[in-house]
Amino acid sequence: MVRPYGMKGLKRKRKEEKYDREDLDEEEKYERVDTKEEAETAAEEEHEVEDVPVGIPIQPYHQNTKTGAIFILEKASLEVAKVGKKYELLNSDDHANFLRRNNRNPADYRPDIAHQAILAILDSPLNKAGRLKALYVRTEKGILFEVKPHVRIPRTNKRFSGIMLQLLQKLSITAVGKREKLLRVIKNPVTQYLPINSHKIGFSFSSEKLVDIQDHVAAVSDDVNFVFVVGAMAHGKIEKEYVDDYISISGYPLSAACCISKICSGLERKWKIL
Repeated sequence: MVRPYGMKGLKRKRKEEKYDREDLDEEEKYERVDTKEEAETAAEEEHEVEDVPVGIPIQPYHQNTKTGAIFILEKASLEVAKVGKKYELLNSDDHANFLRRNNRNPADYRPDIAHQAILAILDSPLNKAGRLKALYVRTEKGILFEVKPHVRIPRTNKRFSGIMLQLLQKLSITAVGKREKLLRVIKNPVTQYLPINSHKIGFSFSSEKLVDIQDHVAAVSDDVNFVFVVGAMAHGKIEKEYVDDYISISGYPLSAACCISKICSGLERKWKIL
């Protein structure tokens, strides 16, 4: 029996389709491998970029019921912006070109000043003795947030920037394994959180009242809480209406961290904290 030409051609066509399907399967297999490798690489890169802890640890803290000190850091340069495809905390080192393109002065973006000031407060024997009652930070944009005295702030600028980015986006950061909010954005004004029996002191190099900080705090009654207002910006001065008195504690311009160290030293001598 002679096979029709139509059947023979159909069989040859099916064979070609079979070979084409096998080739496509091989190509898809390689494509899936490449896609998986790309996904793993992207996940690793994302993990490296967003290496921000879910919570932050706490340190041993002795709560003291006596009067104490409250610090307010004003005009902190902590601003978040979308650079490329992700949000970042702006600083003069990494975002100088971006800031210039947007007609901003890179010298004004110094989150390291607030970082060093916060570390100077939290690392002081004054805080470890439980005499630090509260720490508030207000950014240049007017965002106010609270830092608990027993929080452990990251030491490196990169991790600190990650924590501040998370705080300004999610409005709070909890402790590791707990629900306690160690950093949280709160409503203005800051005066509603200050105790009634408090003496509010602002610091400015341009102030005509030059004093010895140890003598100045020693002259204040022991039943009064201190509120210290310190600028956390690169240039300028603070002018807040809630401040009772503006003083200068050195004949030379001081960084925020150095100014805070002198304040803490004066209070530690007053309250005999070694």
